[in-house]
Amino acid sequence: MRGKTAGKLVKALAVTAAIALSTVPGRAVWADNLTDAFIGAYNTSGLLEQNRALLRAADEDVAIALSALRPIINWTVQVSQDYTRTRTSGVRTNTDPSRFFSGLTLSQLLYDGGASVLGKQSAQETVLSTRQSLIDIEQQVLFRAATAYLSVLLQEETVQIRQNNVDLSSEELRASNDRFEVGEVTRTDVALSEAQLASSRADLADAKGDLSTAQAEYVNAVGKLPGRTAGQPGLPNLPRSQSEAISLAQRNHPAILSAQHQVRALDLIVQQQRANLGPNVSLNADAGVTQRYDNDDYINDATVSLNFNQPIYAGGRLAANVRRAMATRDSSRANLLNVQKNITQGVTDAFVRFQTATASLTASTERVRASQVAFDGIREEATLGARTTLDVLTAQQDLLDAQLAEVASRTERSLAAYQLLQAQGLLTAERLGLAVQIYDPTLYYNLVKKAPAQVSKQSKDLDRVLKALRRD
Repeated sequence: MRGKTAGKLVKALAVTAAIALSTVPGRAVWADNLTDAFIGAYNTSGLLEQNRALLRAADEDVAIALSALRPIINWTVQVSQDYTRTRTSGVRTNTDPSRFFSGLTLSQLLYDGGASVLGKQSAQETVLSTRQSLIDIEQQVLFRAATAYLSVLLQEETVQIRQNNVDLSSEELRASNDRFEVGEVTRTDVALSEAQLASSRADLADAKGDLSTAQAEYVNAVGKLPGRTAGQPGLPNLPRSQSEAISLAQRNHPAILSAQHQVRALDLIVQQQRANLGPNVSLNADAGVTQRYDNDDYINDATVSLNFNQPIYAGGRLAANVRRAMATRDSSRANLLNVQKNITQGVTDAFVRFQTATASLTASTERVRASQVAFDGIREEATLGARTTLDVLTAQQDLLDAQLAEVASRTERSLAAYQLLQAQGLLTAERLGLAVQIYDPTLYYNLVKKAPAQVSKQSKDLDRVLKALRRD
C-alpha cells in the first residue's frame, strides 16, 4: 500500500514536470484565455514550489516528534589509553593499559506525562495549518495570473483604441487641409488638427509601452509570453449577497483555517510544556565487549537500568517555557481574530468593488453610445460649415475618453469578480476545474508520518519521490 502511495506521488510529480516543461518561455504554446493563464501560473510558480517544500518540512516534523516515542539504539566504539601511577608501601607502580570497547546502547522512553505525544499532535496541527497556508498561496498565484491576463487585455484594447484615434486624427487632418485649400477653414484649424494628431501618436506610444510592461508581468506571473488573447473572460459564479459571501468566507477561507489550526497546535504546546514539569521514566540498556591490547583479556558486559527523573529546580527555565508557550498561544488567538476581521473586510471590499464596476460599466457603455452619436453628428455638421474644427476635435476626444473608460470598467469588473472569489477562499485550481495535476499534500505525508527507518522499504519509496522532485 505504501509503494502504491509513493508510485502515485512520483507519477503526479512526473505529470506536473511534463506540463511545466511544455509551458516554459520560448516554446510554441500560447495562452489565449484566462484559463490558460491560470494553468501556466499553477504549473510554473516558484512560490508554489517553495511553499510545497515548506509543507514537506512540516510533514517531517511529525516524523521527528514520533521518533521521541521510539527506542534509540547506538553502536559505540571506544579506544582508550589509561595512565595510572600508584604508590603502595613505598613502592611506585605505573600502569598504562590500552582498551578497545565495542557495544550497543539502547534508550527507551517509558513515561513523560504525555509530553512526547502532545508534541506529535502539535506537529500534526502545524501540518494542517501549513496545508491551508499553501492553499492561500495558491490563491495569490492564481489571482496574480488573472490580474496579469486582464492587464494585458486592457492594454491591448487601449492600444487598439489609441491606434484608431491616430487613424481618425489623420483623417481629420486631411479633411482640414482639404477645407483649407478651398478656403472653408483657416490655418489655425489645420494647426489644431496637426496638434491633435501629434498628441494621438504620443498617447499611442505610451499605450504600447504600457502593453510591454503588462506583457513582462504576464511572463513573470504565468511563465510564458501571452499569445493572441481571446477577449474578456466570462464571469464566475458569485454569491447573491454580501452576507452570503462573508458567511462562506468565514467557513472556507484558508487563512482562517490555517490560523485555527495554529491556535490548536500552540494549545498542545502549552500542555506539552506543563507535562515537562512532571517526572519521566526511561529504560536504558547497553551490551558490549572490552578487550586489552597488552594481553588477551576481555570482558563481556551488559547492563539494564530503569531511570526515574523528576525536575526539582532548573533555574526557572521550565516555568518560563510554560509562560512563553502560553503567551505565544495567546498571540495566535489574537491573530485569528484579526484574520477573521481582515477576511470579512476583504469580502466586503471585493463585493462593493464588483457592484461599483458593474454600475460603472453600464454607464460607460451608454456614454460610448451617446459620444459616438454626438461625434458623428458634429463631424457631419462640420462638413456643412455649421461646426468648427475645434468642435469636431472636442467630440473626438470625448468619444476617445468614453471608449477608454468602457474597457477599463469592463476589466475592473472582471478583476473584482475574481478578487471576490479569492476573498471567499474559492480561487483554487481544484474549484476552478483547471486541467492540471492537482498537488496532493497527503501523499508525501502518508509516506513520512510513521517515521520510516533509513533501511526500510518506505524509505526507498521516499528516495524515489525525492528523485522525482530533483532533491535527492
